[in-house]
Amino acid sequence: MQVINLQNISKTYTHYAHGIDRLIEILTRRPRHQAFAALHPMNLSVSESQVVGIIGNNGAGKSTLLKILAGTLQADGDLCEVKGRVAALLELGGGFHPEMTGRENVYLNSTMMGLSSEEIDAKYDDIVAFAGIEDFMEQPVKTYSSGMFMRLAFAVATNVDPDILIIDEALSVGDGAFARKSFDRIMQFKQDKKTILFCSHSLYQVESICDRVIWLDKGHLKLDGSPSTVVSAYNQFMAQGDTPDSKKETLVPDGTAQITNITISVDGVTGDRIDVLSLKSELNLTIGYSSDPKLPTPSLGFTISSADGKVITSAGTKNDDLSIKRDAQGNAKVRVSFSKLALLKGEYWITVYLMCENAIHIYDEVNHPTKLDVHQESLELGVVSLPREWVQI
Repeated sequence: MQVINLQNISKTYTHYAHGIDRLIEILTRRPRHQAFAALHPMNLSVSESQVVGIIGNNGAGKSTLLKILAGTLQADGDLCEVKGRVAALLELGGGFHPEMTGRENVYLNSTMMGLSSEEIDAKYDDIVAFAGIEDFMEQPVKTYSSGMFMRLAFAVATNVDPDILIIDEALSVGDGAFARKSFDRIMQFKQDKKTILFCSHSLYQVESICDRVIWLDKGHLKLDGSPSTVVSAYNQFMAQGDTPDSKKETLVPDGTAQITNITISVDGVTGDRIDVLSLKSELNLTIGYSSDPKLPTPSLGFTISSADGKVITSAGTKNDDLSIKRDAQGNAKVRVSFSKLALLKGEYWITVYLMCENAIHIYDEVNHPTKLDVHQESLELGVVSLPREWVQI
């Protein structure tokens, strides 16, 4: 069943150099404005439970399209049909009133999303618990830090049980632990067969999460197809620039670097959920990236976090003095191994970072969907088994 159906939809903005020009245009019936077509006429249909990625460079029309689908922007054209309740993560907290308390804003925003007072009452505690700011809900949101603001906005948007979830660069809200929670929440929507539209500059995440990808360029729908096909074509296009005669061979734009591949395996097994035997299993993490060859060689790092978001351990090529070798196009691949993984029983997640040569600036970040389920034979307590030696004295 189609839940989104756009026919000949477009959006054009008008700009007047001076406020009086609008009145003069009406009186003289002569144009006094400049027109900018943010979105050219396009047709688009999305089926129920599809996860659709939207990619394109800045100014491609991605945000305009998502705002039209979210109902916050009026489109031009023949038909704009969106079926079901929509939750949109566009400008997080954009609908929050700064003078109102957190509680009041929860009710205001949830009402705008179509929930009744009774439904909001039932969900309120879950929203507050997910945001993790219980002690601040009776304070005006203008007193919130940016992290608290984003936490509450995300919690509200994802707790209304939507049929369609629209995400615009919102997978890294808040601190590291909350970013993991937000990613898990979105993956749960996917498992629940919700329709998701996902816009991100992290092409690895787009390719790994989505079933289908559409590429927008200067307001036109340039390509629509499988994630691997569209992402590959987009990478080649961005590497070549606007000139088809360009001889550049790097797969990323100037001055950037992107993670292109991550493989997590335990004893040769891969998957979304892998069983691990503490102090017995071997964990291998293989990471590939593509970078502008003119950049200093980027470094790689990763963290392993527990289910509650606490970082248990981390490692990086900069700290471990690994000198990464790239090919002429700026591509590289490395592997890190733990021969006898020392984690004790529990659930763990891996986040990968592609950073500058000094491991300070982050070019790309991926919360990997693979969950490690660690089991153990011993009775040790804690999260890690430290090497030790007992001696009778």
